[in-house]
Amino acid sequence: MIKNEFLCQRDELGLYKPSKASHISVSNQEKVLPPPPPPPPPLPGSGSSFQMARNEWINGYLEAILDVGANIKSPEGVDTRLKLEKLQDNVKRDKHFSPTNYFVEEVVNSVDESDLHRTWIKVIATRNTLERSNRLENMCWRIWHLTRKKKQIAVEDAQRLANRRIEREKSRHDAAEDLSELSEGEKEREESQPIKKISRINSEMLMWSDESKFRQLYIVLVSIHGLVRGENMELGRDSDTGGQVKYVVELAKALADMEGVIRVDLLTRQIACADVDYGYGEPIEMLSSPPEGSGNCGAYIVRIPCGPRDKYVFKESLWPYIPEFVDGALSHIVNMARALGEQFDGGKPMWPYVIHGHYADAGEVAARLSGSLNVPMVLTGHSLGRNKFEQLLKQGRLSKEDINSTYKIMRRIEGEELALDAAEMVVTSTRQEIDEQWGLYDGFDVKLERKLRVRRRRGVSCLGRYMPRMVVIPPGMDFSYVKTEDSTLGDGDLQSIIGRDKALNKKAVPPIWTEIMRFFTNPHKPMILALSRPDPKKNVTTLLKAFGECQPLRKLANLTLILGNRDDIEDMSSSSSVVLTTVLKLIDRYDLYGQVAFPKHHKQIEVPDIYRLAAKTKGVFINPALVEPFGLTIIEASAYGLPVVATKNGGPVDILKALNNGLLVDPHDQKAIEDALLKLVADKNLWVECRKHGLKNIHRFSWPEHCRNYLAHLEHCRNRHPTTLHKIIPTNEEPMSESLRDVEDLSLRFSIDGDFKANGDVDPATRQKELIETFTKMSTTNRKPNISYSPGRRQTLYILAVDSYDTNGDPSETLPIVITNVMKTAATNPGVIGLILLTGLSLQEIKEVLKKCQVDLDKFDALVCSSGSELYYPWRDLTVDEDYENHTEYRWPQENVRSTIMRIARLENEDDDNAVEETKTYNSHCYTYIIKPGAKARRVDDLRQMLRMRSFRCNTVFTQAANKLNVIPLFASRAQALRYLSITWAMDLSKMFVFVGEKGDTDYEDLLVGLHKTVILKDSVEYGSEKLLRSEESFKKDDMVPTENSNVVISEGYEVHDITAALKTLGIN
Repeated sequence: MIKNEFLCQRDELGLYKPSKASHISVSNQEKVLPPPPPPPPPLPGSGSSFQMARNEWINGYLEAILDVGANIKSPEGVDTRLKLEKLQDNVKRDKHFSPTNYFVEEVVNSVDESDLHRTWIKVIATRNTLERSNRLENMCWRIWHLTRKKKQIAVEDAQRLANRRIEREKSRHDAAEDLSELSEGEKEREESQPIKKISRINSEMLMWSDESKFRQLYIVLVSIHGLVRGENMELGRDSDTGGQVKYVVELAKALADMEGVIRVDLLTRQIACADVDYGYGEPIEMLSSPPEGSGNCGAYIVRIPCGPRDKYVFKESLWPYIPEFVDGALSHIVNMARALGEQFDGGKPMWPYVIHGHYADAGEVAARLSGSLNVPMVLTGHSLGRNKFEQLLKQGRLSKEDINSTYKIMRRIEGEELALDAAEMVVTSTRQEIDEQWGLYDGFDVKLERKLRVRRRRGVSCLGRYMPRMVVIPPGMDFSYVKTEDSTLGDGDLQSIIGRDKALNKKAVPPIWTEIMRFFTNPHKPMILALSRPDPKKNVTTLLKAFGECQPLRKLANLTLILGNRDDIEDMSSSSSVVLTTVLKLIDRYDLYGQVAFPKHHKQIEVPDIYRLAAKTKGVFINPALVEPFGLTIIEASAYGLPVVATKNGGPVDILKALNNGLLVDPHDQKAIEDALLKLVADKNLWVECRKHGLKNIHRFSWPEHCRNYLAHLEHCRNRHPTTLHKIIPTNEEPMSESLRDVEDLSLRFSIDGDFKANGDVDPATRQKELIETFTKMSTTNRKPNISYSPGRRQTLYILAVDSYDTNGDPSETLPIVITNVMKTAATNPGVIGLILLTGLSLQEIKEVLKKCQVDLDKFDALVCSSGSELYYPWRDLTVDEDYENHTEYRWPQENVRSTIMRIARLENEDDDNAVEETKTYNSHCYTYIIKPGAKARRVDDLRQMLRMRSFRCNTVFTQAANKLNVIPLFASRAQALRYLSITWAMDLSKMFVFVGEKGDTDYEDLLVGLHKTVILKDSVEYGSEKLLRSEESFKKDDMVPTENSNVVISEGYEVHDITAALKTLGIN
């Protein structure tokens, strides 16, 4: 066991040396290794002789290590003496062979640390003092350390996977018991019970069919990260701007061309900084214009501001700004729904038919929007965090902490889990993606999903359990760039640039052809083409090694690497620069000048010409990625008649099964890559056969085919989802009631935004009248028709969300003071500023608190209780908002989750329950559990994980200083309640001011982010519930809340003058 980590420094040759003695126990004996002697003086002689001497020492040291295990077999059954012979052969055969690289790759993976120790002793005892080298001892220590560390990581990973497997089996067993087949009597009784109609359904469900031309579908796509534009996409510029960008742009265009789709919006982040083109700062970009006279609107890129305005933010750093994007997107969708309703539906808002999130970040955005608008949500993962996490752990180079800090992987996984919670449908490109990648997630289980689907088809209750439907829809491609001549053989164009009489040939050829051909000594040879961004996952270096070490392949073909665009490698991201630098070194190592093309620049519109050039030379396209989720480049290459060699991991498996035009390889097997390329290049009959098959079957991957499948699946899934009934402007003219006829003369006035756009909005005077009529209509349906007070549309809303409790969970003495002081601040503008109370307390508990501080309930426009599960209007006789209840009820398991909570809340090895259900304040949309004094409770992330494994979709919130646990619906939360009110009351979120303490309930972080303003009242909260939020291994607060946020201020206290000063900082005088 290592007791002290090595403190290592690099010497001038890049090797590590320990800076202090380390105590290492080997073979149950603790040995104290002395500090290394001072570095030896330089060896005499030339630099080359010194290099040879150093290599001889490395070879000798390696031989000693291999000799230790010479008479034993490795776990794989490989004799270590064969490795030594292979090493000697490599040294003789390849002058570029690096013993150091061989040492690191082979020894770390196959030599036991006890053998390393014995070898170290042997080296020390037998070395020649004239040639002594401290580097060898230091290398031994470092490799010893790395080997043990890698083994430790592997053991921890195996233990983690084992625990997870046990928990999943337990969850599946619990679900199987609950979902055991009902008896016939129970089934009949279940079917005879009337199904409650959700009142939020306000339109007839539209069934998709090719014959119908009267659909009016508004579709919203979301893809946040990267540089997104319609023309001349900068694919490969960085790791965020890859195939996903092209995919979502072309999907938006293709959907807009479908019959019955009136508008498609692709929402992405607005980027206005000097580092990128100014076009990425344009709020709206038209992707496709509708046909003349069709009445449709076409497809658009809509750019939503979020995060820092003056810099380009990579996806790993975007997480804290997700709520800000959600709020901006919500505002756009509400305005667009109103405008489309004015144009197509007689003034009734036309809400999205679906919101489709792409990747984890946009998946979380879509989930939040779906919860706010109550419309269906679809998810496409593109690449998945858990899969990447497992791959990185297997490599053993990074610990979990390092992976999390570098890639924000735990935050990404939580975003994907949340998207699974809310999604109706998950679009995948392959069956393998479902079984091997989505199967890693808490929120999805293949067997359980099938069981639930069968029960739904048979009309049997699923007992509150839900799983999203996984569908395989191959990615589409735009074939408009494929010309007729691309399907026929011929190299006339090629001869114009490589023929002997090229100077006499005036026929114009694409400039990119000339740019590529200038690299080749013999341009007549077939071209092996690889096209990707310079990312380690794309595995280009293995391809280059395969090509460089296979002499027959080098004689038969050239290699072209299109690796994005670059000006200076030093200015690129670290991962991209490492890949490109390695490529240049490998070209030099294998002396591939004249055989490999690696142009610095290419335009997106030139990519078809690159495929054509490869086809003209009778070449082959290769995608050697470690994992390829989609494989769009494979489809593109096949459309131009190129046979394909592709990775066997991911989408290419299904693509090549459909096209039958190439070979699959293990991306880690260099020899397999060599053989596959050589087979296709050398066998012309096979090449022609693959080409014919590809061109014959390529229609299966066209965008129209993709969209038809997409809409057909969506239609089926959407039938299980309620449609929103959000109303902004009433459509019927109704007389003003007596109780509100003089409301315009009161100080309670409605604010009107001054920056209306020409999108169907009305002028301020008319809008004020219509809003008054809205509440007139509401008052006529209320039990108390003589109401003379309603919130109308305030200019500003003050939201009290201070979670101030004592150690017992009772409201503290500070809470009434805070409420009173905020109300005094609002009273300076009576009628203009409205008040909302946002709390984890029940309605009865709120009444007691307000009674203690002598505040009338009627002073509040709304009370959001029980952590956002209930919404009451005091000005409507404290009636509950039934629309909000129906809005949040979706996927709420109700009674089915109550017993499960008691089971999973109990920690392991504990016999007694640590919580008891509270029945005094019973609420059908919130189950409250009192944590017993001194009892330990599971954290929120653990509870959420265990609920997801059992197919329950809920929110869990610890409140009242961690003394109570509220279990509420998935779409219920305090932050979501604010978004609901912003839509219902037509109130801009930026005009809401939320008052919180320095800590609070476990949903506290959600109140610090978004477009609303937040005032943190210093010293107003002494005890919070944050200790039960997340484990140490989870993501950090910085991944949820920006470190710098101009919408958040901290007051000096909670007195009136402190609050006033803080509001002044936020622009309120």
